[in-house]
Amino acid sequence: MTTSKETFSPDAAQQKKLIPILICLALAILTVAAFWQLRDCGFINMDDGLYVYRNAAVQSGLNVDSIKAAFSPQLAKLSGHWHPLTWLSWMLDYELFGLNPQGYHLINLLFHVVNTLLLFLVLRRMTKSLWPSAFVACLFALHPLHVESVAWIAERKDVLSTFFWMLTMGAYSYYVESPGLKRYVFVVLFFVLGLLAKPMLITLPFVLLLLDFWPLRRFSEIKPNDRVQTEALNSVASDKQKKNSKKKQVAAVKQPMEVKKSTNPEYKWSRIYPLLREKVPLFVLAILSSVITYFAAQSAGAVESTAALPLGVRIGNAFVSYIAYIGKMIWPSNLAIFYPHPLGVILWQVLGSVLLLVVITLAVIRRAKKSPYLATGWLWYLGTLVPVIGIVQAGSQAMADRYSYISLIGLFVMAAWGVPELLKKWRYRKETLLALSALIVLGLSVKTWTQVGYWQDSVALYDHTLKVTDHNWVIYNNRGAVYNDRGNYRQAIEDLNKAIEIKPDYADAYSNRGAAYKGLGNYRQAIEDYNRAIGIKPNEAMAFSNRGNAYKGLGNVRQAIEDYNRAIEIKPDEAMAYGNRGVAYKGLGNYRQAIEDLNKAIEINANYVDAYMNRGAAYGALGNYRQAVEDLNKAIEIKPDEAMAYRNRGNAYAGLGNVRQAIEDYSRAIAIKPGDADAYFNRGFVYLKQGDNISGCRDAQKACALGNCKLLKAANNGGLCR
Repeated sequence: MTTSKETFSPDAAQQKKLIPILICLALAILTVAAFWQLRDCGFINMDDGLYVYRNAAVQSGLNVDSIKAAFSPQLAKLSGHWHPLTWLSWMLDYELFGLNPQGYHLINLLFHVVNTLLLFLVLRRMTKSLWPSAFVACLFALHPLHVESVAWIAERKDVLSTFFWMLTMGAYSYYVESPGLKRYVFVVLFFVLGLLAKPMLITLPFVLLLLDFWPLRRFSEIKPNDRVQTEALNSVASDKQKKNSKKKQVAAVKQPMEVKKSTNPEYKWSRIYPLLREKVPLFVLAILSSVITYFAAQSAGAVESTAALPLGVRIGNAFVSYIAYIGKMIWPSNLAIFYPHPLGVILWQVLGSVLLLVVITLAVIRRAKKSPYLATGWLWYLGTLVPVIGIVQAGSQAMADRYSYISLIGLFVMAAWGVPELLKKWRYRKETLLALSALIVLGLSVKTWTQVGYWQDSVALYDHTLKVTDHNWVIYNNRGAVYNDRGNYRQAIEDLNKAIEIKPDYADAYSNRGAAYKGLGNYRQAIEDYNRAIGIKPNEAMAFSNRGNAYKGLGNVRQAIEDYNRAIEIKPDEAMAYGNRGVAYKGLGNYRQAIEDLNKAIEINANYVDAYMNRGAAYGALGNYRQAVEDLNKAIEIKPDEAMAYRNRGNAYAGLGNVRQAIEDYSRAIAIKPGDADAYFNRGFVYLKQGDNISGCRDAQKACALGNCKLLKAANNGGLCR
């Protein structure tokens, strides 16, 4: 019995089905391996606090109120973006992982792996080309430019929106195979969900038009699968004719060759108009999302004015950035979380970039019929970067690695289909392609592993960034803020001095330097820096709140309260300003007013540890020790390693007469913070009151050694300690 060449054995068919599964498995393993260091990475202080670890809405978890907040203008104003679905994803993360950054990182990685697999599967379905699709997916998975989108918790919006981008493309491919309303609904649904994750998807309708051109070939008069369908029909006819005549069978087999599509298809505008009309709902949604995004960014003060950054400079930087992204795609070196905007243009760079872009575009158009993938890939790259290329400038960066997450797919497509075509007459074509692909995958994997390593913590990331960029005022400021948080105030001041030297009108740097001086006890210098920050940004609530803290440090509590009032006037939902004012009122002995302010602070931020501690102390001062214990229990629940919470709870238990529990809490405070003089003082006082003079005197002496000698003097005067 003989068989035709088109007949496959069951084993061959099974093997053919198995290959895509093995490719998916390999892609997943390679991606996880390259990014595995993420499990040890922490939060960074650039936007992660804004979005997660200092965000009260996210830390309220996933509930009815938080879902409403995710869609509210308040969170849009806070971040400068309206992306409710991304907010909901962080809220769900908080429910699952609390503030353990490992969980957030692994969810980002999971989305990246899924995006990689979806890209492979969708491209294969559209192009019917297995290995080029796999290579594009591999480049997407492993390219170091994509580390920022995956490793940065704040960039959940990138990986989440791309997930819906891929689903939209998949649904569109399914729709094109058999157009109908039911299938189109899924295209719209996934597109809307993507816009709710990040408005970057506004370019997706344009990309779908590019896919209509290639690989779907809906612009041409005869679709690529017309030939396939004709062959299938004729094959059936051939089976029927076998019973009648061998000549008819031969004719039927040869018939498909007569309708085979030419290599240079003819495109008709009559076929393009319906494709445009078909996408009108998607374009309308994209325009609506663009308007919402612009107003959200403007309300947050994220849109740079043309006075601060002229339009000519923006356009010039945009052309240079297009070429810079290509350069970093080919040779991914000196990657950074922030590239400072040059605030000017170098004419030869702009002209050279424009010339290169024009030449490539003309070459691609010229080859559009013979190599349509070049046009689709190139216009994908150019078009998807338009919203973030900097003509509408949001932020002070010149470019950003994260902006290339979707855009580079276009260049990857050009490479995956173009290089094999370029080498089609090469004698060792297969061997060359295999060796080249293996070398690229290995090189990208090593570079990505190295790049992920820089994301271990803020200081490691900023150290690397400062090595590969110049005049980076933002990163000096951010590293200074990290040193502030760590109590390394002198190092912080050095970094903040550099930030101010580079950009003398940088309000954030003055605020952070003020915080460093306050940490050193130099309140007058702190107030000077806060004054400068307020002079540059008069409506910065945090600067007023911080200046209030400095005035309070000088003992000028009433001036501090005035600053807190101003901060609350500017930003009525600023929990810290209410908390600080509550502490000030507590210092004045106005405990009821203090409790009122602290109630408001907790209402805004249900996880505000300091507010619970201070409200507990205020209740204790009023003799309401049970309520004090409740508040301090809550503070300890939120932050189990907070020494002051244990110390204050010890005071409350002492007030209730529960001496044993009071001593346990003081001991716990000392274990957490061995230099806590007040904890030794309080425990020593309780011991002495109970007649345990040995323990009491020992604690009094320790408290004195740490700077608080009041108890020891009183005990000596009373003859208790000798």
